[in-house]
Amino acid sequence: MTKINLEEMLVGKRTESRYMEYNWRDVALYALAVGAHQEDFIYIYEKNLKAIPSFGTIPYWSTQNVYPRQWMPCPASMLATDIIKPTRQFLNMDHELFMYRPIDAIKGTFQYQDIITDVYDRGKGKGAVIKTRLDVRDEAGNLVCTNYSSTFFHEAGGFGGKPMPSSKISIPDREPDYSQKDYITSTQNALYRLTGDTNLTHIDPEVAKAGGFPRPFVQGLCSFGFSCRMAISMLCPGSPERMTHMAAQMRNILYPDTLVRLDVWVIEDGKAYFRFVDVGTGKPILDRGIFEWK
Repeated sequence: MTKINLEEMLVGKRTESRYMEYNWRDVALYALAVGAHQEDFIYIYEKNLKAIPSFGTIPYWSTQNVYPRQWMPCPASMLATDIIKPTRQFLNMDHELFMYRPIDAIKGTFQYQDIITDVYDRGKGKGAVIKTRLDVRDEAGNLVCTNYSSTFFHEAGGFGGKPMPSSKISIPDREPDYSQKDYITSTQNALYRLTGDTNLTHIDPEVAKAGGFPRPFVQGLCSFGFSCRMAISMLCPGSPERMTHMAAQMRNILYPDTLVRLDVWVIEDGKAYFRFVDVGTGKPILDRGIFEWK
């Protein structure tokens, strides 16, 4: 592509305003999609139901009950495709979620708009990263949560932009304070897709192969939701409303039918680092994770 200043062209671009209606069934379905178990009554039974905070990430990729209608997920980072004209599969690099108030688990309406905040240059032949921010408000206009997400495009590096800042999180060189195993079922990707992430690479074998993957794989935000649920069970059990902040880098592809493990290191009161690992390969799926609670 012709060398152009992507930062000047993209920063400030935003999607149209949208809203998403949901009810307790959507909240319970999400919980099951991120691995909730039979004993997790607070997440799957409408009596005294609580929402897993990472339900607040759903607007980022969702097409479910979203207005104006859209047939495929379209976050603000996709506004760059007309300029970059990608020939390879774009990749989510990280996600960050700030929580300001508990999500109404019975019913509600999310109002939101996604905006490009930064474009980072990784160098010629090394791609570019587009960062976006999505504020989620309830029907009364109260800020519920804020999502930040970064998307990597292989083709766009070398335009002379600013480098991507490095993570300040360093996982301690010691055994984790908490560790918990779980299982990604053979249909986890299909189940999570029902929450609204209809990207075909997660369900269609031919689309996945065209993108360079041997088969459909699990959504990155599904791994994020698994980690959120598991971290709550270890750090503030039964009180998801106590979570205030969570972030992680997306490092490796996770396939269905996989044993996983969440390792957690407590750094100080109300703050922990984590790593979400494929037990079979030992590779991190999510790395340099942070989880904070009050």
